Amino acid sequence: MTQTQYIVTCNEQIASGIWSMRLRGNTAAITAPGQFVNLQLPGLFLRRPISVCDWSEDEMRIVYKVVGEGTRYMSRIEVGVSMNVLTGLGNGYDIRPCGDSPLLIGGGVGVPPLLGLAKRLRMSGKAPQVLLGFNSDKDVILADEFTRLGCTVQVATMDGSCGIRGLVTDAIPDHYSYYYACGPLPMLRALLAQMTQDGQLSLEARMGCGFGVCMGCTIQTQYGPQRVCKEGPVFRNTELTTDI
Repeated sequence: MTQTQYIVTCNEQIASGIWSMRLRGNTAAITAPGQFVNLQLPGLFLRRPISVCDWSEDEMRIVYKVVGEGTRYMSRIEVGVSMNVLTGLGNGYDIRPCGDSPLLIGGGVGVPPLLGLAKRLRMSGKAPQVLLGFNSDKDVILADEFTRLGCTVQVATMDGSCGIRGLVTDAIPDHYSYYYACGPLPMLRALLAQMTQDGQLSLEARMGCGFGVCMGCTIQTQYGPQRVCKEGPVFRNTELTTDI
């Protein structure tokens, strides 16, 4: 974990209630896709944990949904503002066991960390299939960016306004070597029950500290209590039950 000052270089709306922010600074503590950062916001006691969408040597990108006081404040931050950020938090995705044709499954605001994952998989010579689920076409994010990386992309929407109608679980392909997932808990539970290959799932949880001290994000796993912020947010499917 590293505390770093970052400068906001971009903060723009990309879909209904969804914003993309780029911050320039030292990203050396970010070592794997799926990790998260904790942002300090003026006037708010608790930091806000946000997953890292992508990063380079001197810049990171986060994509967030405006749902409360903290994210509303974030949406009003202007370019040039300095932010105090804890980076390198959590355990991210491990790309070593993925095989040649991994499947990436994202739901809603669980999609962003999969973009950084897809980029690292492509850099390692893999050919990811990407399956993204949203409520409607107004909520679709990052699909074009996965396509530009060279991924095969399928979108599912609940109302059928973009891609196929239905849930991501209705569109699982017949052939894939491994899977990675991030999204709402009902989606992850359904995947744990349905998927035939091994995989890794990133969980969401309310976090007090974000680095394992307060124990507020503890869940029960096959191997006992685990903290989403410390042992996670990414867990292997064999560690989890459908009771998460």
